[in-house]
Amino acid sequence: MKMDICSEKKRRGFTLVELLVVMVIIGLLAALVAPRLFPKLGKGKQAAAKAQIELLGQALDQYRLDVGAYPNTQEGLKALMTNPGVEKWEGPYLKKNLPLDPWGKEYLYQSPGTHGEFDLYSYGRDGKPGGEGEDGDIGNWE
Repeated sequence: MKMDICSEKKRRGFTLVELLVVMVIIGLLAALVAPRLFPKLGKGKQAAAKAQIELLGQALDQYRLDVGAYPNTQEGLKALMTNPGVEKWEGPYLKKNLPLDPWGKEYLYQSPGTHGEFDLYSYGRDGKPGGEGEDGDIGNWE
């Protein structure tokens, strides 16, 4: 009788080998899934930056319709939120504060721009000009 009770207690838990096998299987699955998932996160941030640049561009266009010109580089995007001393300003032109890019940095603005009347862009994840993928520049001229 005593042997049956002891053998039942031993059967209730997992052995160390069984736990290690399960942990290895979970690690292998994570190693296969993670590389496919992380690039999509970067593409999502790039898409969000493009959408924000488009919305800021629309606000700049509305500013130009009211004032007659885009804000200069010194006035920057802040001219969309507070009057830089322009007579025909009818803003604010954004419902919320100026957004940061998806990587937590301010959008860069230049007027006149090298690609058009104004350049509105983000340097991407690395915050430096150039780069590829998530580190690539995203601008209104693309």
